[in-house]
Amino acid sequence: MLTAGAMVAVVEQLFADAKLHYGHGTSNARDEAAALVFHVLGLDHGAAPANYVEPVSDQQRIEVLELSERRMQERIPLPYLLGQAWFAGMTFVVDGRVLIPRSPIAELIEARFEPWLKADRVRSIVEIGTGSACIAISCARAFPEARVVATDISAAALTVARINVAKHGAEGQVQLLETDHLDGIQGTYDLIIANPPYVPREEMAALAAEYRHEPELGLVSGADGLDSARRILQDASGLLDADGLLVLEVGAQWHALEEAFPELAFTWPEFEHGGIGVALVHAADLHGLAGCD
Repeated sequence: MLTAGAMVAVVEQLFADAKLHYGHGTSNARDEAAALVFHVLGLDHGAAPANYVEPVSDQQRIEVLELSERRMQERIPLPYLLGQAWFAGMTFVVDGRVLIPRSPIAELIEARFEPWLKADRVRSIVEIGTGSACIAISCARAFPEARVVATDISAAALTVARINVAKHGAEGQVQLLETDHLDGIQGTYDLIIANPPYVPREEMAALAAEYRHEPELGLVSGADGLDSARRILQDASGLLDADGLLVLEVGAQWHALEEAFPELAFTWPEFEHGGIGVALVHAADLHGLAGCD
C-alpha cells in the first residue's frame, strides 16, 4: 500500500533532481512535496505525523504525479497549480492575475502591529496594491471593528480579491477600489499597509522562472525598484491619523530606501519565520517629508 509519507518521499526526490526554485510558501523540496501531496489527499498539516500513514489511491497518485510534472517542466509556482495559498493561517484563492501571498507582514498582522500601534484604537485601514486581498482580509480578522479599504490598479487582480472577500465573509468590512496607489482616497486612517512592487527593472530577467509566472505589474517598480515606495511615502502623510502607522515592504531594497530617505526614522522588525525589508514609519515622522531623490 502506497502511503502519503511514501508519496511525499517520491515527489521530494523528483523536485530535488529537477533543481526547482522555492519561495512561494515553501523553502525546500521536502516541504513543497508535502504541500502538494497533502493538498491532493485533503490532509491536515497540523496532524502530519498521523497523516503520513494515510493510503494513497491510484487516482490520487496520478494527480500528484501530473501536478509534479507540471511543476517541474513549466516551473509554475505550486500555489498556482493548486489554486490556493496560505497566509496568516487562512487560505486564499490565487492564480496568475495576482502575486502569490508570502509577505512577512503576516506576522505583524497576527501580532496586531503591537507594540508599534495601539491595536484597540484601530478603526480604519488602507492597503495599497491588495492583489488577492490576503493582507486586507487578514487585517479585517485581526481588527474586527475596523473598516478596511483595499486598492489595486489591476481590474484582473480585484476580480480575484472579490472572490477571497466573499470566501471569508468580509464583504461588510473590506471595500475594494480600483485606483492607482492612494489616488482618490479621502479621510484619515490609523494604519496604511503596502507591499508594492520593488524589483528593479534590470533584475527582472535574472529572477527564477517561477517568478516570471507572476504579474510583472506586481513585481517591477522602476530602475531602482523604489518608484512605488517613493510615491507611497509622499502620499501617506496626508492620510494617516496623528498616531497612525505606515507599514511598507521593500524586501532586499531596504538599504536603498534608507539611502533615498535619510531623514526618515525607519523601524525594521525582525521576523521569526523569515523575511526582511518591512519598514514601519510613524505619522509624525512623515509630516513635512521633503521631495524624493
